[in-house]
This record gives sequence, C-alpha cells and structure tokens, in this order.
Amino acid sequence: MSGIHEVVGFIVLGVFTLGWSWAGWAALRRREPGERFWTWLVVAQSVAGAQAVIGLILLAGGLRPSTWLHYVYGFGPLVILAIGHGLARELRRGRVEIPMLEPWGVFGLASFICFGLSLRALMTGLGIG
Repeated sequence: MSGIHEVVGFIVLGVFTLGWSWAGWAALRRREPGERFWTWLVVAQSVAGAQAVIGLILLAGGLRPSTWLHYVYGFGPLVILAIGHGLARELRRGRVEIPMLEPWGVFGLASFICFGLSLRALMTGLGIG
C-alpha cells in the first residue's frame, strides 16, 4: 500500500502543477480558464482526498512517516483548498474585494501552495530533505 501512496503522491503533484499552470496561463492571457478548470478542481480535490485516505489507512496499519512534518505537508492541501473555497465564495458574493482576483484565481494560487506542500510531503516520505 505504501507504493500506491507514493505513486498517488506523484499524481497529486502533477494535478496541482496543471492547476497553477492553467490559472497562470489564463491570467497572462487575461481570460478566464473556462469551464473545464472547475472539472480540474473536482479532480484535484478528489485525488488529494484519496491520498489523505490512503495515508490514514497506512497510519492505521502501523506505518509511520519518518517526520511529523509529513502530516502537515500531507494534510495541508486539504486545508488550503477549504480556505480557497471560503475565499472564492466570499469573492462571488461581493463580501470581499481583492483587486484583480477572481474565484478561479483563488484556486490557481491555492494550487500553487498545494503543489509546494505536496512536493514537501513527497520529499519527506521518500526521505529527501
């Protein structure tokens, strides 16, 4: 099962790379990323959630990471995505105004942060750094 956790870790990294790249490209073009971006978000959340569940199964089975930071980096993306949903909702309702930031941009930035956290989770899981 830990091999699956590792493979899914690389998939998570790829999914978040796609997200921040897509949003960054849309921002450079000054256009919205389109409806498929929201499908990407569903996939990203699902893959990140599945990875967390696999990690919990490994933990319940007695496998422990070499450092407690793996938990922070591993569950961090779920927290960041939840914060992103709250901020995007407030932007849509007009309760918060952040110049030049649209709800899709929130998830582009969240994806960038999640990419970094996932990269560090993968590194600590592989014993690098």
